[in-house]
Order: sequence, then C-alpha cells, then structure tokens
Amino acid sequence: MRAIWTGAIGFGLVNIPVKLFSATQGSELDLDMLDKKDHANIKYQRVNSNTGKEVEWDNIVRGYKVGDDYVVLDEKDFEKASPEKTKLIEIAEFVNEKDIDSIYYETPYYLQPEKSGNKPYALLRDALKKTGKAGLGTYVLRNRESLVLIKAAGDFLILNKIRFQEEIRDTEDLVAPDVKIKPAEMNMAIQLIEQLTTDFDISRYKDTYNEKLLKLIMAKSKGKKTSTPKMKIVHSKSRDLMAQLKESLSSSSSKRKAS
Repeated sequence: MRAIWTGAIGFGLVNIPVKLFSATQGSELDLDMLDKKDHANIKYQRVNSNTGKEVEWDNIVRGYKVGDDYVVLDEKDFEKASPEKTKLIEIAEFVNEKDIDSIYYETPYYLQPEKSGNKPYALLRDALKKTGKAGLGTYVLRNRESLVLIKAAGDFLILNKIRFQEEIRDTEDLVAPDVKIKPAEMNMAIQLIEQLTTDFDISRYKDTYNEKLLKLIMAKSKGKKTSTPKMKIVHSKSRDLMAQLKESLSSSSSKRKAS
C-alpha cells in the first residue's frame, strides 16, 4: 500500500510519527462510458474556457474568486493557513466510541508508525484497548479539515474521518410515522429480532451482484442470449400485523432448523 499522508499524532506532549493508508477499496466493476452510436470511449478533458484548448494537469492551479479576480494559491499557501494541522493529528479529547452515532462516520484509514514511533504508538493502542476509549481530534488532508476518531483495532490504530455536525441534514422536512404499537406486537417483534440475532461476522456477506454482472458480461461477449430471472417475493397472506409477525417467527424457526 502507498501512504497518502505523513505526519504525527499528538498525544499530550508525546508526538507519534505515523503514515496514513487508505483502509478500503472499491469492489464495483470498472465500467467505461461509451458513445451509444459507435462505442467509442468517452474522455473527460480539462478545457480552458477562453481558448477552448485542453490544459495539462501540470499547468493547473487553484484559486478563490474575490470580486472579479482570482487569488491563486499554491501548496505552500495551504500549509501556511494552519501548518500544525497539515502535519499533526492533535487528539483533543477521548470519548466512548459507542456515544458517536454511525451517521457521523465517513472514511476509515490505517495508521502505521514510523520506526521512531513504535513504542508510543503501541502504548496509545494498548491504552485505548484497555480503556475502551477513542481519540477525537482534527487534521488537514487534501486542503480540507477533517474531524477524526482514532481507535485501536487488532495490532493497529485506525483513523475514521467523521462528519461535522453542520454536515448532517436536519429531519424537519421528513414525516415520521405517528402510530401506536400494541404491547403484543412489540413482544412479537422482539422475539423475531432475538431469534434472528447472531454474532457479527462480516465475512458471511459477499458482493454477489458484481459476480453475477460479470457472468452476464462474459456471456454477452460470447454472443449468448441472457434472460432476466424471475423474482420470487413471498408476501404474507394476512394484512394483520400480528399474523405477519407470527408467520415470520414460524418461517425463521423453520429456516434455522433446516440450516
């Protein structure tokens, strides 16, 4: 893996030099955009709005419009704005991870220590494990300030980018259901949840859609005709919620016995 950022974690007066690596990768198929008429590849070009000519990446700079003119910025300007945040992930406080709602989570990264930071890195990792806490702080990556959560996972520290409060949309425009749930319905729903509860194991779930899509692509490449499989959606015969719950419990129990 290739490091996308190099800096340090600020843990009190201790600085831990680290490298940041992306922890995820896409699983979707790499599909190209083509012209419907002749299947020619569609290409994106960076075009000068004045000349209409394509501009190479090396000749592109970034700027902010002030009045009728642009203030052009280079990499040093971005660092000058907050040099400490471009090179240091300062842990401001420690929190219980369970207190942070999943809606705030954005992107995970692996943190790997430089050789000189092995001991303080291991100390922070093990201390987070023993306390069940996570470190909350900020840093700047790709000219954007991010709020981050640092937690221990196995032998490593994982940095999760999390969203700021202002990035979460309000629910005032949504309509929540206003209904009364009968105690018997609630008890039945809880039974169904408990019956379907297992230990979390992400390896049981695979991205099967891409696998099936690739089979269809290979079949089409060989000139074979493909058909759409018929969907089998099983609905409860009853419109009564209690009857549906009972039927769900019975069906779930039968499946478990079979497996």
